Amino acid sequence: MSQEYKEKIGIAESHDLVQTDSKWEQRKGQDTDTYWYDEVDESGTVVAKYVVIDSTSIYPPFERSISYEKVG
Repeated sequence: MSQEYKEKIGIAESHDLVQTDSKWEQRKGQDTDTYWYDEVDESGTVVAKYVVIDSTSIYPPFERSISYEKVG
């Protein structure tokens, strides 16, 4: 999943996303996963932090949306 998020955020191919936390919530017809990621460079140094929200409708047609925010 983090490859998909890397592409969405647009981080360098040589960098990685390291998940640091997650939360799941279901309400108002949405199944929402929230992930916290550190972007690390080739040497393992944290260069940015992101919160990614991946939400899917629990009703047809099961639309999905992914948003993110840079928080550090």
